[in-house]
Amino acid sequence: MSRSPRPRLAVLISGNGTNLQALMDAIQEGRLPATISVVISNRKAAYGLERARRADIPTEYFPLKPYRDAGRSRREYDADLARLAARYRPDWVVLAGWMHILSRAFLDRFPNRVINLHPALPGQFPGAHAIPDALEAYRQGKIRHTGVMVHLVPDEQVDAGPVLAAREVPIYPEDTLESLTERIHSVEHRLLVETLARLAQEEPSPCDSA
Repeated sequence: MSRSPRPRLAVLISGNGTNLQALMDAIQEGRLPATISVVISNRKAAYGLERARRADIPTEYFPLKPYRDAGRSRREYDADLARLAARYRPDWVVLAGWMHILSRAFLDRFPNRVINLHPALPGQFPGAHAIPDALEAYRQGKIRHTGVMVHLVPDEQVDAGPVLAAREVPIYPEDTLESLTERIHSVEHRLLVETLARLAQEEPSPCDSA
């Protein structure tokens, strides 16, 4: 995988794309020295695709359903997804609200180059329900705060890779799921940009050719 002076990002999304928007804004404002080479979604209606199109960023819609309908395996889907992403020569693959667990068929194509954003602190609340799980744990007196982390995805474990950055997010007695979600998303946007900006400035480590 070749490196460029401004790292190339392949951003994988499944929904609204607010973290994608944070990346695009940071690039436009000069806070993130990178280029988004492609935005890929597994959902056709994901609004993040429209955000990318408006910014003249290439987009790809790559659904899982045709593979399931044809009796093809998840590994086949992930291998084809990896080939699709590799066409855009990314230095980093960023999972910004991507709602599939990637298998080694994808991850081995981009060793130590897949980054995930998760709305919980390391070791806490893995999976898709991290925010409501944290709020319930707070109400039961088990935790006093939650957080956000950015981590590498080296294997198929869920939200458990080497941590690149983490930040605590307070929970207040009056919080609703909506207010806590909004506060976490605000931290997510900042932490993802800060982490990628730091990585963009560091010396690149050797990586296999894609």
